[in-house]
Amino acid sequence: MSTPARRRLMRDFKRLQEDPPAGVSAAPTEDNIMIWNAVIFGPHDTPFEDGTFKLTLEFTEEYPNKPPIVKFVSKMFHPNVYADGGICLDILQNRWSPTYDVAAILTSIQSLLDEPNPNSPANSLAAQLYQENRREYEKRVAAIVETSWLNFQEDDDADQDKKDT
Repeated sequence: MSTPARRRLMRDFKRLQEDPPAGVSAAPTEDNIMIWNAVIFGPHDTPFEDGTFKLTLEFTEEYPNKPPIVKFVSKMFHPNVYADGGICLDILQNRWSPTYDVAAILTSIQSLLDEPNPNSPANSLAAQLYQENRREYEKRVAAIVETSWLNFQEDDDADQDKKDT
């Protein structure tokens, strides 16, 4: 069944394939265009560099008039990311606009990695360390980056095993 939200998601996907933004990728799941898997690579020259972070985006039939629910699946230590992976980002809440597409959402999240807003913390420890002890904050982030890479490799290996059977 084609609805305005589903047609828009198909356009977003086509645009992502034709003109992919640097450092992000996303695609709908095999059986549901309303649920997407995404990957954000940590931006260069930031504590998140070399990180490979998985996310999910869940859209409703109200998209693009309402934002998707976006969550990190990968473990994340960041002032604006909740323990459950939820993201505190203005464009996903009160500053949403129907002009935003999947690429804009993901590039905004990628920018947020290096430019957190510690005044609106979702993780108060990360916000406190970011403001008061940058070295310790970056140490915690480095551990997450390493974990993200190892988990990504394991997931890829598991996906390959499924294909081989």
